[in-house]
Amino acid sequence: MKEDFLHYVWKFQKFKHSHLTTTNNESIIIDHVGQLNSNAGPDFFNARILVDDQLWAGNVEIHLKSSDWYLHRHEQDDAYDNVVLHVVYEHDTDIYRKDNSVIPTIILKDRIEPSAIAGYKKLFGKESKWINCEYEFAEIDSFLLSNWLDRLYFERLEDKSKFICEELMASKNNWEAVLFQLLAKGFGLKVNAESFFSVASSVDFSIINKCSQEKLGLEALLFGQAGILSEKKNEKYHIKLREKYSYLRHKFRLQNEHVIAAKFFRLRPPNFPTIRLSQLATLYSSNQNLFSKIIEANTLEEFYSIFHVAASTYWDQHFNFGVLSNNRRKGLTKKFIDLLLLNVIIPLKFCHAKHEGQDYTEQLTALTASISPEQNSLITKFKNLRPIAQNAMHTQSIIHLKNKYCDAMRCMDCAIGNTILNRA
Repeated sequence: MKEDFLHYVWKFQKFKHSHLTTTNNESIIIDHVGQLNSNAGPDFFNARILVDDQLWAGNVEIHLKSSDWYLHRHEQDDAYDNVVLHVVYEHDTDIYRKDNSVIPTIILKDRIEPSAIAGYKKLFGKESKWINCEYEFAEIDSFLLSNWLDRLYFERLEDKSKFICEELMASKNNWEAVLFQLLAKGFGLKVNAESFFSVASSVDFSIINKCSQEKLGLEALLFGQAGILSEKKNEKYHIKLREKYSYLRHKFRLQNEHVIAAKFFRLRPPNFPTIRLSQLATLYSSNQNLFSKIIEANTLEEFYSIFHVAASTYWDQHFNFGVLSNNRRKGLTKKFIDLLLLNVIIPLKFCHAKHEGQDYTEQLTALTASISPEQNSLITKFKNLRPIAQNAMHTQSIIHLKNKYCDAMRCMDCAIGNTILNRA
């Protein structure tokens, strides 16, 4: 038995109400269960409870055992002073207010509806499963599932926008600077995301802006801050970059001791830091006012045009300094641009719309739905249960579902989990 299950039982009133009394034999009538609180504090806010015909308005706290109140030290927290009802599975001690009056307590152990328990056992049985609803997922109503995935997508955007808002506040609302940091992180992918972000954060954006007037200058700045130029190479291109970085470092008094070293290990050559940083330098040296362009663009074709850039020509025959490779232009692929859109551009546009008090819901939904579905093992497993991932909006929702609900065992907060519980 988990406390979350009792939250579900209380929220949907899945227990017998006849002759409902407190542990002190006071009659109880539930006028309103209250609003579920997902943050710190009592479990349900603004409930209305009649205790011996006296109406009480306040909060409801739920525990497996009454003594959990003291185990969680609620008696020391003022946030629990307005609890008007304590709901428990088992009662093992009375709970007192600061004025020494007993907080009314009801016991659910013998009142929970058998169907609710059956649904709970179906979801949380001991049998090993990839997700709790693995055997029922294919049977969920398509309309309900579609609406739930839509909601999850914007919940994911909200989560991603929190980091953007933090960076925006730190930069004093410099959207261009935040965009550069986010793009740098995106260009680093999983392996070098933090490294590239630390590089972008180590230089004031005004310096980035000045250096972007010349691609070699911005490339030298990024390579130098990332520590990629520390080993001397007897190559004309490498020498130029070193000399340029030495000049910029002295001119702008640059420091990079807090920059996280970029990794090459276990990366496919097209994702080497050398290639990705050069592509980032090309993007900024060929696009003035990049932030404005991104905010104004709405279609996939417009973004493919903006990000139609490649690493410097030196990298056509190299992946690293001094090592020749087959001649091939190192441009951004559509698949990589799609990742930037999903992880950087769309969350940024969403955050900007909220900041400006605008509604970009339809545009962002249409843009995300126009992107091809992502391909990974997680998506494949869901597809094996049910073919639902038709576009990137679906795959983003599914990733959020798995990471934030399935893995966290939040079936009680999930529309799918609630459906299974309610129909058991």
